[in-house]
Amino acid sequence: MKQTYSAIGTPSDSAAGIVFILLMIAVLALAYRPLGDYIHRVVTREKHAKVEKAVYRLVGVKADQDQTWGGYARALLAFSAVSILFLYGFQRLQNHLPLANGMEGVDADLAWNTAVSFVTNTNWQAYSGEAVMGHLVQTAGLAVQNFVSAAVGIAVAVALCRGFAAKATGRIGNFWVDLTRIVTWVLLPISTVAAVVLIAGGAVQNLTGAEATTLTGAEQTITGGAVASQEAIKDLGTNGGGIMNVNAAHPFENPTAWTNFVIIFLLLCVPFAMPRVFGRIVGDKRQGLAIVGVMGVIALISVTAVVGFENLADGTVPSAVTAAMEGKEVRFGVTDSAVFGTATTLTSTGSVNSFHDSYTALGGGMLILNMMLGEVAPGGVGTGLYGMLVLAVITVFLAGLMVGRTPEYLGKKIGAREIKLASLYFLVTPALLLTGLALSLSVPGNLDSMSNDGRHGFSEMMYAFASASNNNGSAFAGFGADTPWFNTVLGLCMLFGRFLPIILALALAGSLARQRPALGEETGSGGTAVLTKVGAFPTHTPLFTGLVVGVTLILVALTFLPVLALGPIAEGLM
Repeated sequence: MKQTYSAIGTPSDSAAGIVFILLMIAVLALAYRPLGDYIHRVVTREKHAKVEKAVYRLVGVKADQDQTWGGYARALLAFSAVSILFLYGFQRLQNHLPLANGMEGVDADLAWNTAVSFVTNTNWQAYSGEAVMGHLVQTAGLAVQNFVSAAVGIAVAVALCRGFAAKATGRIGNFWVDLTRIVTWVLLPISTVAAVVLIAGGAVQNLTGAEATTLTGAEQTITGGAVASQEAIKDLGTNGGGIMNVNAAHPFENPTAWTNFVIIFLLLCVPFAMPRVFGRIVGDKRQGLAIVGVMGVIALISVTAVVGFENLADGTVPSAVTAAMEGKEVRFGVTDSAVFGTATTLTSTGSVNSFHDSYTALGGGMLILNMMLGEVAPGGVGTGLYGMLVLAVITVFLAGLMVGRTPEYLGKKIGAREIKLASLYFLVTPALLLTGLALSLSVPGNLDSMSNDGRHGFSEMMYAFASASNNNGSAFAGFGADTPWFNTVLGLCMLFGRFLPIILALALAGSLARQRPALGEETGSGGTAVLTKVGAFPTHTPLFTGLVVGVTLILVALTFLPVLALGPIAEGLM
């Protein structure tokens, strides 16, 4: 008798999951070149469009005047500070504004946490979206920050690329020009098309709600909202958050298996295309291929591990249904949910379509590890690229020490100043994560926020600080974070976790931009060729890609293995 399979967790479901993964890889590969080239044209164009000039006049900036790294950083920090203050006040005054849906003003500690969260591209939500925020705050407050916070990340990455390409100018571009162009010509057009696609798939787009009768005869109010448009930009900009408490597991946000595919593509397309922008700016497209190769290898290792752990079905109940289906939507299944979880933690996206608290111990541990990597594979929009370039600088320095040569990357010497900035960049996340976790565990009342005791409860709190310190925004969904302590401390982790690395990355860009490229031979692969010194360590080869992968994994393992051993590893071994 021929055996057939159709249930979740069966071989047919696993085969469909493999096809899903392979198709995603193919689509991302197809988008790499055209999307990267388009972003490159946007950020390097010399002429200003009329709409751009209008914005420059409104802000009062000189668009043709490039900035030093200090000027760029001051402009970015000033813009972000004003954004936090505005969004904080917007939430506090919500009950006095139209389209509030009867919602009260948000409490001070939660308003602070949310304002910092959305301005830092974290989008951590310590509240139920449909029960706390009205339509105006969602659309004119939170969704606006989804655009501009994503643009800030891309702008910093482009500034660092210019630092490598500059020839002793000390200039890395103009923050206001970069911000305006990225929002106007990259994020707005793509998210508009994506929103239309999601509406066609069944996502909701309105400013009303609806009354529904449940199966038991009770009346229930169903919250509406501009869901499709916010879903598009929150995923394209690797923001996360959302109107619905259950996020992309809600049929209003993510109705079908094919919209699930579209959302994962939106999460990954810009971060994976940014290395192409890097290669074009420095004049050697092979450099971009090397960086995207590192991202791809780490991402493939991670998705294989998470999908494997979730399909192992370890435990009595998972074994009975042949997969770890707890906390996952039946319409997506185990593999597609695990791919989404991997994508959202490898990027700086707080969006989820399953609940990570219900993952197997080692599957959930891998999601935590993804964030601990610094979210560089491929990372957030912009943040992934500049994080990976910092790791490349560290790799070049270590390789130089091993072969006894002065470390150089793209003709720029990696000296004491550069390696100090890169090292401090890498240390920011561990310092915030481990300090915040230790302090929170030392306060007895904070243990009540964990829905589980022991190793799993420890993992819940660890995940929260990994998410905040890396500006990810997702949660284990078993952690009660809406307390004055956690709203304040996690807000500080998000604030410092965003802007300290940005300042260090811009300082590195400025240091590189002041250097005159080392004399050497042209080794570019099209466009303006980059000069590299004869005998310098080649940074476009598979060997270099492998070294960066190794350095990334080893540095994270040495830093976080002890704390991981106390949580998910110990739970998994039990």
